[in-house]
Amino acid sequence: QVHLVESGGGWVQAGGSLRLSCAASGSIFSINDMGWYRQAPGKQRDMVARITSVGTTTYADSVKGRFTISRDNAKNTMYLQMNSLKPEDTAVYYCNADIKQGWRTLSRAYWGQGTQVTVSS
Repeated sequence: QVHLVESGGGWVQAGGSLRLSCAASGSIFSINDMGWYRQAPGKQRDMVARITSVGTTTYADSVKGRFTISRDNAKNTMYLQMNSLKPEDTAVYYCNADIKQGWRTLSRAYWGQGTQVTVSS
């Protein structure tokens, strides 16, 4: 069994900052790519940022220069530093990870339960 648990969400005024964390636990052999996604009410879930196991990053255009994704492989934890937040960043933020549970097993995607981020104008 594998669990992803997000933390760090909350309410902030526009221009403020938040730092999200995602901790993976359970029967984990290795973690490949990890990423943050977000879903606003009535909208689809979109990619915010992704990071490979060696630290290569990808960002959505809307967050480039404001958000920074990172990970600590020793702790099986990923972070999202969000600066200069805007009201349009308001959404539920989900953690995603591609995880192998054994040397001979295929990896599969896991999702966290989500954490709410609300940015007021």
